[in-house]
Amino acid sequence: MTTLYGIPNCDTVKKAKKWLTQHNICYSFHDYRKDGLDEKLLHTFLEELSWMELLNKRSTSYRGLSQEQKDNLTQETAIALFIEFPTLIKRPLLISKNSALLGFKPQSYQTLFAL
Repeated sequence: MTTLYGIPNCDTVKKAKKWLTQHNICYSFHDYRKDGLDEKLLHTFLEELSWMELLNKRSTSYRGLSQEQKDNLTQETAIALFIEFPTLIKRPLLISKNSALLGFKPQSYQTLFAL
């Protein structure tokens, strides 16, 4: 099962969805805002990636955090912030074949799906 996680209005998510569709890859899309994000789901992400890899420091949400929040980030505080602000997670997150890819790079997707 292949699942793409993100938010639908993200340009990079749109590119990933288009690539998957063009290459006839069956996938489901999990919209953090519509479908939710909880601690259990986050822990499945953390089995493949560290919280530091997941953290999108270039996001508007990250820039909106207080300096104290940024200075005191740990896995525990990051999980709470990811649940409150799902856009803190780099997008898209693709989980397939026991692998996780952050962001969208066509070459990485081609390698994962052996095209």
